Amino acid sequence: MTVFVLVPGMFTGAHVWQETVDRLTAAGAEAHAVRPSGIDASLGAREGVDLEAHIADVVAVIDSVGGTGRKVVLVGHDYGIHPALGAADRRVGRVDRIVYLDAGLPRNGVPAVAAVPDRSLRDRTAATDGEALPPPATPEDWRRWGSTEGVPGPALDRLTAMAAPQPTGTLLQPLRLTGAVDSVPVSGVLCTGNGASIEMVQMMADRGDPALRALADSPATFFELPTGHWPMLSLPDELADVLLRAAAGEGHRLVPADASEPPAHLRPFLLDVPEAPRERHGNVDLYLPETEEPLPAVLFVHGGPVPAEARPTPRDWPTLRGYAHCAAAGGAVAAVVDHGLHTLGDYERAAADVAAAMERVRADPRVDADRTALWFFSGGGPIAARWLDAPPPWLRCLAATYPVFGPMPGWGLTDSRFDPARAVANAGALPVVLTRVGLETPAIAATVEEFLASAKECGADVEVVEVPHGHHAFETVDPTDESRDAVRRAVRAVLDRLWRPGRR
Repeated sequence: MTVFVLVPGMFTGAHVWQETVDRLTAAGAEAHAVRPSGIDASLGAREGVDLEAHIADVVAVIDSVGGTGRKVVLVGHDYGIHPALGAADRRVGRVDRIVYLDAGLPRNGVPAVAAVPDRSLRDRTAATDGEALPPPATPEDWRRWGSTEGVPGPALDRLTAMAAPQPTGTLLQPLRLTGAVDSVPVSGVLCTGNGASIEMVQMMADRGDPALRALADSPATFFELPTGHWPMLSLPDELADVLLRAAAGEGHRLVPADASEPPAHLRPFLLDVPEAPRERHGNVDLYLPETEEPLPAVLFVHGGPVPAEARPTPRDWPTLRGYAHCAAAGGAVAAVVDHGLHTLGDYERAAADVAAAMERVRADPRVDADRTALWFFSGGGPIAARWLDAPPPWLRCLAATYPVFGPMPGWGLTDSRFDPARAVANAGALPVVLTRVGLETPAIAATVEEFLASAKECGADVEVVEVPHGHHAFETVDPTDESRDAVRRAVRAVLDRLWRPGRR
């Protein structure tokens, strides 16, 4: 018989699993929800509760249910993956599979607070000085910890009413692993409404993320659920089904990095464009048309996060080089910057890198400093808010291709400085050229829709280049006539605006 041990996340106890337990039991499995010390109301309040205490709670359940012929599947939701891993490491012979339910990838020696995406929440947690972290008090507060998409109103009210303070020791004490747990098979369940997807995980593995690349080289399996961060409340039937399939070893497997076909971001660009001479200046590459006079310039800003150890770096990716050659062939100086968006907490640093790169480009004597454009891709989109908020007169156009154009659920981007949907209200006459793909992941598509709604409301100058059958990164994954036409139209739209008389 399959026995599921379900470990809850932040501020929650065994109660969040009740519907999932009922459905697993009805399907013939056995399910036990862990009651974490110091959080679960039925156990009463306790001082000094830390991560090791929660690991002991999970170990106790494993010891009580394990036995010959009983297949134990350990499920960790959100923070719950930390005590789940710790327990599996201590009872490695008793656990048959670990399921990461919309959870991060904890590492040995790293505390759980490092996985909190919102920097202000991380800082607040670190500064509590031993006091418990208060639970969310409103639905809006819950959204800072993850998307509540799909959770019925009454369930969200119960979640709030039964939430308990999180002992800070559970978040600040480093996770200690011996390495034994590495032998246990794993599955991941990604909640697309919270900003995660198999496509994104594959993309990050291809770009060189060490932990995800290791998963791509392993038998790890993945599933998606079309909901927010609390699927046990929003889709209990579907979650139970996925857990049963994960226990059986089913699911999608990532493509290993050494596959015969190169990863999507390193496949050839879809247009055959004449190559312009390239110069490398620090973290900026310049592509220069053959002319003596100063020319307008376009700075291309890659997406991410991109692991710091990724090779080649983004400025050598075929897509960015291809766009740069297109701009140079159209008579503009093209620039590509390698910026520091290595983690979701790096947006401020990345924005500073982009600003410095633009100043370097404008200072080049071969550039007309009063005629420039910025072009953002994918996860680099939030950086665009800085220039939408206060467009300088020398910025003649802002372009974005399949951008993340608003705070993604689960990313922790609560800083309004990185919200283009808000900033566009201040864009004034700045033209925006937006390339939208029809087969975008739902969470990213939602940010684009929100941006366009805000732009329409304030009367912003936005031209949308549609790619109805295109995916994210369509320039290398969808080499179709539709895609080629979209690239040409976007490049032409940006260059046309660079040559127009100045904005007032």
